[in-house]
Formats: sequence, C-alpha cells, structure tokens
Amino acid sequence: MKIALVDSGLGLLAAAAVVRRLRPDADLVISSDPDGMPWGPRTGEDIAQRALAAAEAAAAHGPDALIVACNTASVHGLPLLRAQLEPQLPVIGTVPAIKPAAAGGGPVAIWATPATTGSPYQRGLIREFAGGVDVVEVPCPGLADAVQEADEAAIDSAVAAAAALTPSDVRSVVLGCTHYELVAERIRTAVQNPDLPPLVLHGSAGAVAAQALRRIGTDAKADAEPTGTLTVLLSGRESALPEAALTYAEGRLLGAVRTAH
Repeated sequence: MKIALVDSGLGLLAAAAVVRRLRPDADLVISSDPDGMPWGPRTGEDIAQRALAAAEAAAAHGPDALIVACNTASVHGLPLLRAQLEPQLPVIGTVPAIKPAAAGGGPVAIWATPATTGSPYQRGLIREFAGGVDVVEVPCPGLADAVQEADEAAIDSAVAAAAALTPSDVRSVVLGCTHYELVAERIRTAVQNPDLPPLVLHGSAGAVAAQALRRIGTDAKADAEPTGTLTVLLSGRESALPEAALTYAEGRLLGAVRTAH
C-alpha cells in the first residue's frame, strides 16, 4: 500500500504523520513545491497547475491514493486533479474542520491565511455548517511562511498577533491551514483562557488520513510492522526531507522512516 500527499510545503507533514501512525506498513510519497511556493498569492489557475504538477510527480510513483494536504490547493485545484487522475487514483481534498467545530458549540475561531479569511469559499462553509454558532474569522499573516521556514521568532510573533484578534471566550479554534497543525500546541497556549475549559483545536490531518484509507478499502492497523518507506519529492526532484521539517515532531517521525530505493 502506498499513499501520496501533495502540498506547497511542509503543511503535508501533519497528515503524513497521521498516515504513518495509522499504517506504519504503508509507503509514503510526499510531494511539495519549494520552487513555486508560496501558493497563496498566485492566481487560482496557477495554483491548480502547480498542484497538478506536484500530484503528477507523486502519481509517477504508483500510489493507491493521493491526499491534497493543502486547503488552498483543495479550493483551487481539486476539480482539475480529480479530472486528470481519477478514477485510477483516488484524490482526497482537505476542508477546514468547521463542521465538527460548530457541532461542539461556539464561539468558534477560524485561523486561516489572509487570502482564505473572508473568502467566498470559507464564508460558504460557515453558512453551511455553522449556522447559529458564533464564528470569528482570524487572519494569520505570515504564520504559514514562518512555519515553513521554522523561524521560531516569526512563529511566536504571528501566533501572538492572531491570538490578539481571537475573542477570549472562544471554545474551539479551526486550524484552516495545514501548516498551522505543526504548531498546534503553541496556538493552544496563546489562545487558552485559564478561566474556561480546555480549548479544542480542530485540524484536518486525521480526517483526510482516515478518508484515504477508506477510499482504498483498508483500515487502520497501528500495530503493523513499520515496514513502510518514504519518498520525498521537492518540485519533482527526489530529495531528503528539508532540514526545517525536522524541527517538528511530525517531521522527525517521518525522518526516521526508511527511504525508498
């Protein structure tokens, strides 16, 4: 079994790590686009084309499913990827976890990139899944870039700025960019109100990993022999994990996986 993941950068580490924990016997192919990132400021058509290039590079390695582990790429590129790759290769997109967050009651904060915050796409999800719940959209300028570069000072600054825009009574935070899941506990610490119950963070990694397994007709088997391998593609080139990836627990987990040959 082989599962591929696509993102502009390190945001795919969160879902890849979940897949590794659920199925340590699965081979992983992670395909990012350092030559073209950040994708956020690009046009939707350009994002779709770059996501397709990263997906096709991964597809050449024969995966059984492909996870688009990026909110921006899912918004702009999912129809193109599915048109080009399915039904031979199931394609699983990433959607901000607004529905489960709203199900737990409000107030809910959605942390997302400035381009996504207030977008018709995100507003549509809020209307569809969070009717009757207080929701605040929080732009997080610079946070994804800081996470990508593993710039500790920039991460602290961006998290603090977003936390200052987050109402003190929120009960849950939706992590609307996959990069944010790599610093989830830092976000929790910055937002948690000591007078309220523990803050609930809602990421997408667990849901997309589970969906990928369902699409290929298999179940989680966390006690399987850790025989899976890792292939890293950087703008189509086979490479080692970027050094910045090893800053995060998810990257270190994947860094211990045997490289495919």
